[in-house]
Amino acid sequence: MSTNRRTLLKQGFALTASTTMLSQLSVAGELPAKAALEKSSLIYLSPILSNGTESKCHGEVWFVYHKDEVIVVTQSDAWRAQAVRRNLTTTAIWIGEFGVWSRAKNRFKSAPYLRATGQLENDRAFHASVLAKYAEKYVDEWGSWGPRFEKGLAEGTRVMLRYRPS
Repeated sequence: MSTNRRTLLKQGFALTASTTMLSQLSVAGELPAKAALEKSSLIYLSPILSNGTESKCHGEVWFVYHKDEVIVVTQSDAWRAQAVRRNLTTTAIWIGEFGVWSRAKNRFKSAPYLRATGQLENDRAFHASVLAKYAEKYVDEWGSWGPRFEKGLAEGTRVMLRYRPS
């Protein structure tokens, strides 16, 4: 069978369509992203600017996946918290472990991905329930980091951010 231009175009279209469908599953936060959130110890975040582009601010952080939300505790003056306060609530999230973002050279951008809407969480009872989940997830590190998170949330030097996949 000879290959002609029309056959090549049809094959190319079919490949593009199937690749797009697979990537949309990950972008929509369905199977690949949810499965990765349940296994990974790190996520990489970047706020989406008002013009729709990613901020140049990226960072790898610990998180808890709780009731279909990604929960992060960070310093209150961190760019993540500032972005939410400035109403830049849409955030790109890549799930996986690639080391420090600046040395990862964008490798994390090949990981399962989702967009989410962030908000500050000030409810102390919610803080306590999520910190308990952090303690379960980060057992080895929690002895030194747990008190810092708890004290920081109580004093206001740390904040809790909730990201709901959009």
